[in-house]
Amino acid sequence: MDLILWRHAEAHIARDGQTDLERTLTAKGERQAQRMADWLNQRIAHSTRILVSPALRCQQTAQSLGKNFKTVDSLGPQASGEALLVAARWPESPDPVLIVGHQPTLGLVAAHLLAGMPQAWSVKKGGVWWLRFRDRDEGARVSLLAVQSPEYL
Repeated sequence: MDLILWRHAEAHIARDGQTDLERTLTAKGERQAQRMADWLNQRIAHSTRILVSPALRCQQTAQSLGKNFKTVDSLGPQASGEALLVAARWPESPDPVLIVGHQPTLGLVAAHLLAGMPQAWSVKKGGVWWLRFRDRDEGARVSLLAVQSPEYL
């Protein structure tokens, strides 16, 4: 199973009367999202399930892919790593899963899956971490396939 963790692109700071879920992408964030979407669209399988936080900045980031996605309330800004893995159906999902979400959850999940311990790893705004689970004769393994930042596209 492939699990692709995509942090939302750069967003505006909440304005007076605006909730955290209502924050929108900045112009820079829109460019970051589009660059990363172009990169992802060249690589993700057609069967990839795309799951997105209800936060507007995540919705806007995901929209740049031009694909259908599912909004999952449990992936909001306060999501737990466990909730993310349950939503993704890790590691049993037969299809790849792309999650558009938030820090620190994405970094904590990456650390847990790759290092086996809770660490505050940083996923840059608009950045992607692509992990793969394989169960082979020598045992189950998680490998890191790619880490990509929109600044290098």
